[in-house]
Amino acid sequence: MKAYQLKEMNEPELKTRLEESLEAIQNLKFQKALQQLEDGSSISKMRKEIAQIKTVLKEFDLGIRERKGT
Repeated sequence: MKAYQLKEMNEPELKTRLEESLEAIQNLKFQKALQQLEDGSSISKMRKEIAQIKTVLKEFDLGIRERKGT
């Protein structure tokens, strides 16, 4: 997911996306352990996406980014 797409999302959507991403990275690590993972870079891509989501959520907490609808 592109950074500009994350910045357009609201806080509940970001939290849902974060949960999905954490689940996905857990599955990828499991596949890697079983040597079934074809694309090794997918774990690092997922970690980058998780970091971007956490950054945007932190911006909401710090007041840098305004919550939509409140």
